[in-house]
Amino acid sequence: MARTLETPAPVRRFRRSAGRQHHAGPVTYVLLVVAAFVSLFPLYWNLVAASHTGERVVEAPAPLLPGKRLLDNLSFAWNQVDMGEALVNTTVVASLVALSTVLFSTLAGFAFAKLPFRGRGMLLSLVVATMTIPPQLSVIPLYQIITDLGWFDQLQSVVLPSLVAAFGVFFMRQFLLEALPIELVEAARMDGAHSLRIIWHVVFPVARPAMAVLGMLVFVQAWNDFFWPFIALTPDGSPTLQVALAGLGAGNHTVDHAVVLTGALISTVPLLLVFALLGKHIVGGITAGAVKS
Repeated sequence: MARTLETPAPVRRFRRSAGRQHHAGPVTYVLLVVAAFVSLFPLYWNLVAASHTGERVVEAPAPLLPGKRLLDNLSFAWNQVDMGEALVNTTVVASLVALSTVLFSTLAGFAFAKLPFRGRGMLLSLVVATMTIPPQLSVIPLYQIITDLGWFDQLQSVVLPSLVAAFGVFFMRQFLLEALPIELVEAARMDGAHSLRIIWHVVFPVARPAMAVLGMLVFVQAWNDFFWPFIALTPDGSPTLQVALAGLGAGNHTVDHAVVLTGALISTVPLLLVFALLGKHIVGGITAGAVKS
């Protein structure tokens, strides 16, 4: 008589729980609420400070409820510096830097991940090593270059040094190393596809989730960048938002902190809109790229 094999208990429990929807407990919700409060409170207090006078902002205890001067502070901050031009300049710079970094990083990451060539490991090590160099060391050579080219106080002096980033190359290389099967590239070559067609029809569709994440990270970094734009641009020329904010609220040897925080609020709103519009698509792309058929 045939002997039936008994299924182990852990396997039976796993089968019973497969497909079952798990619900978070109350502790999880409490932690999520606390994390959301800690994350959103600085934005809320920025709005509160922008609606008060400068004297009230620095008083103790600090105000926790909105005041009545938000529109006045917005108008004053917008007119004290050319905030409209600064917004346009920052959008142009951040968009160009994000697009170029995503494009070049994807191409370089594909080469380092899937194309065999002599010295690949050494070149990748050199690219990664550049991330350890402080950006302050490149200020003097960059300043000399842009002055020799006549680019001082022009937007290209901020865009061109940031066309590609070592972090982006390494990030895309690591993603394509696992997400792009080499058999897919070889099959495309056997079908007669040239390199540009492989990149457009094979590499870019596979790398789209990582490209979206990298583009968002680089856009935010370029939007908030202050150190090099403050050296290469002037508030009276073609400033970005961060350069314009540096001269905001100053007068009579004092600083109006309410006006400064109002300018910071203006510079934050576009980023919040970008996250609100594209955040779901980026998360969806990451999820789609993480699921293997």
